Amino acid sequence: MNNDSTIYVGLDVHKESIVAAYAIGLGEVQSLGNIGVLQRDIDRLCKRMQSKGAHVVFVYEAGPCGYGLHRYLTKKGYACMVCAPSLIARKPGDRVKTDRRDAIKLVRALRMGDLARVHVPDVADESMRDLVRAWGAAKQDLRQARQRLKSFLLMHDVRYTGKANWGPAHRRWLSEFVFPAPWSQLAFQEHRQAIEDRLGQCERLESALREAAP
Repeated sequence: MNNDSTIYVGLDVHKESIVAAYAIGLGEVQSLGNIGVLQRDIDRLCKRMQSKGAHVVFVYEAGPCGYGLHRYLTKKGYACMVCAPSLIARKPGDRVKTDRRDAIKLVRALRMGDLARVHVPDVADESMRDLVRAWGAAKQDLRQARQRLKSFLLMHDVRYTGKANWGPAHRRWLSEFVFPAPWSQLAFQEHRQAIEDRLGQCERLESALREAAP
C-alpha cells in the first residue's frame, strides 16, 4: 500500500443508514455496506480510511439529512464534498438504484472529477434559511386555511357581499356571523381560529426576519 494514496469515499446518506464505498487511488472500488449513522460510526470509518492512505476525501449527495455530516468531517480535518444529485451523470437505461450502487457511483465520479459541488452554508446562513423557509411555509398554511374557510362558507351558501380580501371589514363580518346549527358553528369557529393562529405565526416570523435582516 502507498501511504501517499488518495482514498476516495462515497457515502449514500439516509436517516437510518449510511452506506459507504471507497477506492485507493485508481484501484478497485470496494463496498463497505451500512456503516451506521452515529458519530462513533463515522469516527470508526475515518480511522479505517486513514489507515489506508494519507489523504481521505469524502463525498455525499445533498439531501434531507442536511450538512451536519459535512461539518463534522471537515471539523475533523477531512476534505468532504456535498454534490448536487441532479447533476450526476447516469448511463442510459441504468434504472436500478440501490444504496450500494449509489455509493460506488459516487466514488467513481469523485475520482474522475465529474461531480458538481453545492455550496454548504455556514451555521448562521443556514439559520437564516431556516427562518425564511418557516415563514414561507406559514404563509402557505395561512392561504390554505383561508381557502378551507371559503370552501366551507360556499358549501353552506354563505356569501360576503363586500370584498373578501381579509381586511378589517371582512374579518369583522366573519367574527359576527353565526350559523343556526351548533355543530356548523363549531366547525366555523375552528376554521376561523386556524386562520388566526396561522396569521399570528406569520406575523411573528416576519418580525423575526426584520430583526435578523442586516
